[in-house]
Amino acid sequence: MLPNRNPRVEEILRRHSARIEKQMNSSIVKNVDYSREYVKFKREMAPDLNRFEKWCRSLGSLIKLNVSEKDKEKVQRELDIAHLELEPWQPLTLAVVSFVVVFFLGLFVSVATALIKGGFSFFPYLFFLLMIVFSLFVFYFVKSYPKRLANKWRLKASSQMVPAILYVVVYMRHTPNLEKAIAFTSEHLQEPLALDFKKVFYDVKVGKFSTIKESLDNYLQTWKDYSIEFIEAFHLIEGSLFEPDNNRRIVSLEKALEVILEGVYDKMLNFTHNVRSPLTNVYMLGVVLPTLGLALLPLASAMIGTYLNISHVFILFNLIVPFFVFYLTDKIMVLRPGGYGETELLEKNTLYIKYKSKKPYVRAFLICCPFFILGLIPLLFQYTTFPEMFHFQKDYTFADLGLGFLGESEKFFGFTSEGKGPFGVGALFLGMFIPLGLALFFSIAYKDKTKELIKERKKTRQLEKEFNNSLFQLGNRLGSGTPPELVFGKVAESTRGLMTEDFFRRVNYNIRQMGMSVERSIFDSNRGAIIYYPSDLIATSMRILIESAKKGLNIAALSLMSISEYVKNIQKITNRLKDMLAEIASDMKSNMTFLAPLLSGIVVGLAAMITSILGRLDLNALSGDSTGLSGFGDFLKVFDFASMIPPYYLQIVIGIYLIQVVFILTSTLVTVDSGEDKLEKTNKVGRNLRKGILLYFITAFLSTFALFILASVVLGGLV
Repeated sequence: MLPNRNPRVEEILRRHSARIEKQMNSSIVKNVDYSREYVKFKREMAPDLNRFEKWCRSLGSLIKLNVSEKDKEKVQRELDIAHLELEPWQPLTLAVVSFVVVFFLGLFVSVATALIKGGFSFFPYLFFLLMIVFSLFVFYFVKSYPKRLANKWRLKASSQMVPAILYVVVYMRHTPNLEKAIAFTSEHLQEPLALDFKKVFYDVKVGKFSTIKESLDNYLQTWKDYSIEFIEAFHLIEGSLFEPDNNRRIVSLEKALEVILEGVYDKMLNFTHNVRSPLTNVYMLGVVLPTLGLALLPLASAMIGTYLNISHVFILFNLIVPFFVFYLTDKIMVLRPGGYGETELLEKNTLYIKYKSKKPYVRAFLICCPFFILGLIPLLFQYTTFPEMFHFQKDYTFADLGLGFLGESEKFFGFTSEGKGPFGVGALFLGMFIPLGLALFFSIAYKDKTKELIKERKKTRQLEKEFNNSLFQLGNRLGSGTPPELVFGKVAESTRGLMTEDFFRRVNYNIRQMGMSVERSIFDSNRGAIIYYPSDLIATSMRILIESAKKGLNIAALSLMSISEYVKNIQKITNRLKDMLAEIASDMKSNMTFLAPLLSGIVVGLAAMITSILGRLDLNALSGDSTGLSGFGDFLKVFDFASMIPPYYLQIVIGIYLIQVVFILTSTLVTVDSGEDKLEKTNKVGRNLRKGILLYFITAFLSTFALFILASVVLGGLV
């Protein structure tokens, strides 16, 4: 029946649209094939979805695994939300195949290593165990990837719910037509919610539903567990179409916007209360405790060096702990409700090409390359022919460098005769440049990528803040009978000194001096005022002004004043929620950019002091001493200097751990505060890396120098 019903639906919609267009003479809603727009839109806006779809349709289709009905329904819902055209068994199959591939790869490498070394006594059990754990993680990650994509889509789409209801309500105030209102909203709303509304048309086009209302009601069901206020608002909008009295219809529309605003505020209020405990657990278990545990590593490695080496520390602090922190923060993201967040679309900005450019990474690498070279100098001197090429020694004592007061026989790099090390404080100082260079690489690159976009965003936000009041004035002028062609010049006079003054003066100049219409003076591709102010709020407000003015100045005035009031309420909610989250954000930021780097730097200094003390003491001589120190010497035998973890490697592991923590926690804070906002994440990661690692570098350098001098002075007489 659907193929026969679908042409009649199209014919009715065409006739209905033509009648409305004739009455309104509208230029806002274009005659667009939304089904084709949906397919094109999805391909352009969701490349990560397409990649996952390709993997699922290739490797994920090798075998068909049975999925329980309960899980099948759940997975299918996640696939629908993420706009993935897959069957529920395909992601599960891809997860199983990925697990098998990684597991057998680890087994093959482990067996090959044992055979090459001469027998299974050399089997790398630790590596094989890590590959098993990694294969389990890959299985979990791939299996839950549709859920992650759906949550990411939900966060990004839900941040546009309030503007979506606003656009529909404002449009339907003067034109009570649901199809036209959704079309208008999908044209002017940002992605990905605009893609959802295009899919409403797409489902009608392909015959899945016979009417727009049926398709819309089906789409709204995807939000029933996340944003019930969004569904209620749309039902009020649909109900307004059946109101016989125009005043009651407008009241119903106003109520829809009130419902979405109150619902968003209440849910975010509960979220700010519920998220405190999980966030506290994250930075206590993932930042504070591991950082304090670092203080035990120098002594522990000296006492049980045979059982604890740098590979174990690397696995613990650079693999296990970051994955644990990532898992905890990922759970927090699921708690975040929809309906609030950053709504600006990064891809639509004219400066987006600079954000996507690879040049900042090249420039950052060239700047940071000397830091990496400095950090690798101890290894270059010990394990390459670099010293012989330039007639240098493999190592130097402080006496050779003219620093004999630090220890006549103390070596700068500190490699033992067996080639173990480097244990020297000089190597430690040089090694600090490796995490510094790595952090500066990302910091410089991210700053170059985002600095202009961040400036434009700040200017746009300030302009929109001022424009809210200007809209109110614009509506008042129109309501008093001033035609649109004259109103811009009058408002420009009353907004002197503000950023909005220039916008209104540009529009007024185009109308009076260039002879343009109001629409061309704002939206002309060459001289339109909107070119200089790429703001969705301004563009949509001006579109509504032009459209509603065709129905009368009073309608235009009411529309603009309504937008002004709604935007004012949204800004109040945004500021209130940011205030409530400020305490949590401040605690986490201070821990990752101050407390963790400070403690880590002190731990590096302690490691250098312990290493220096054990390196200078002749334990064999002390144990055979008859002056009473023999007992002390016997005690010191539990410390094996040669099996200690070199501070050079320890501080590199600590530095990388701090960089990972900054990446994970900054991403979490931005998502909690603003939703899915790539620009804000990139910018804040760069800033926090610069602050945190510079503090770590300075603290580690000063504490190492001070404690090393102290050890040299105290042990001078004893040695």
